[in-house]
Amino acid sequence: MTVQTVTLGEVAQFLGAELRGDADTEITGIATLQAARPGQISFLANPSYARYLSQTQASAVIVAPAAADQTPTNVLLLDNPYLGYARLSHWFDPAPVAEPGVHPSAVVDPTAVVPASASVGPLAVLEAGVELGENVAVGAGSIIGARCQIGAGSVLRPRVTLAHDVVIGARCHLLSGAVLGSDGFGFANERGVWHRIAQVGRVVLGDDVEVGANTTIDRGALDDTVIGNGVKLDNLIQIAHNVTVGDHTAMAAKVGIAGSTRIGSHCVFGGASGVAGHLEIGDQVHLTGMTLVTGNITEPGVYSSGTGAESNKQWRKNAVRFRQLDAMARKLKELEKKLEG
Repeated sequence: MTVQTVTLGEVAQFLGAELRGDADTEITGIATLQAARPGQISFLANPSYARYLSQTQASAVIVAPAAADQTPTNVLLLDNPYLGYARLSHWFDPAPVAEPGVHPSAVVDPTAVVPASASVGPLAVLEAGVELGENVAVGAGSIIGARCQIGAGSVLRPRVTLAHDVVIGARCHLLSGAVLGSDGFGFANERGVWHRIAQVGRVVLGDDVEVGANTTIDRGALDDTVIGNGVKLDNLIQIAHNVTVGDHTAMAAKVGIAGSTRIGSHCVFGGASGVAGHLEIGDQVHLTGMTLVTGNITEPGVYSSGTGAESNKQWRKNAVRFRQLDAMARKLKELEKKLEG
C-alpha cells in the first residue's frame, strides 16, 4: 500500500496509537528525527537519539509514553515505536508495484500454473510444472525451475533463481541474486579423487520468510533443507544442505551454516557468525557478530567468541600469552596438587 497524503488521525487509527495533537495534520512521508521536514512523521526507538527530539521539524513523532513530554510536536504513543514505524513504512514505500500479467518476453512452459492475479516480469523463465499462487510477483530475469511451488502473495525481485522442486510459502520476499535449491557441497573421496554426490532433496520455505540479496540456500542431499515460518535472512548468507532453521530466527549478513545443522526457533545470529556442521542449536540462542560455533548449544542465551580489535602491539603480546595457556594451565594444576598435599 502506497499513499500520497494521510491525516494524523488516520495514522493513529491504523497503528492503534494514542494521539496527542491535531488529528487533521497532513502526513506526506516518513523520515528520521534529524532529517524530517514539516509534513513528515518520525519515530524514537533508540534512546540515544532522544537529543534530536527538541530540534526535529517533523509534524509528528511516534514515541513511547515515557518520552511524550520531551516531544514539542504532535505525538503518537506506542509501547513499541519501532514496530509502529515498521508498519507505517509500507504506506510510503516508493518501490513499484508489479502489475498482474505475463510480460511478452517471459518464457512460460505450457504446463506452468499462473493465476490471472500473478505477475511475471520481462525475461523471466517458468519451467515445466511450476505453480504460482495468487498475487505472486516474479521479477525480471528470474528463473523458476521445474515443479517449483510459490505461495500466495510472495515476491521475487529481479534475478532470483529457484532450482527444481523448491517450495516457497505464502508472503515470502526473495531479494535479487538469491539462489535457492542449488546443489549442496557433497563429494565422496577415493584415493584423493572427489566424486560428486547427487543432491536429491529439496529446499522448503515456510510462510513470511525473507531472503536477502545474493543469499544461497542449498538443496538437501537426501532430506530437505527447511527454513521455518517467519525466518529473516540478510544478504550474503550461506545455508548448506540439510540444514533446518526454526521459526522466526534472524541472521545478519555473511552468516554461514554448514551442512546438516539444526537451528532452533527465535534465534538471532550476528553478522559473519559461523556454525559448523552436524550440530544442534537450541531455541533463543543469540550469537554476537563473528562468533564461531563448533559444538552443540542447548541452553538459551547470548554466546560469543573471538576478541575485539586492539592495537597490533597489544594483540601480538596477547597472542604470545595465548600460545602459553596450556603450559600455564598444567603448571597451575601442579601447584594446586602441591598446595592440597
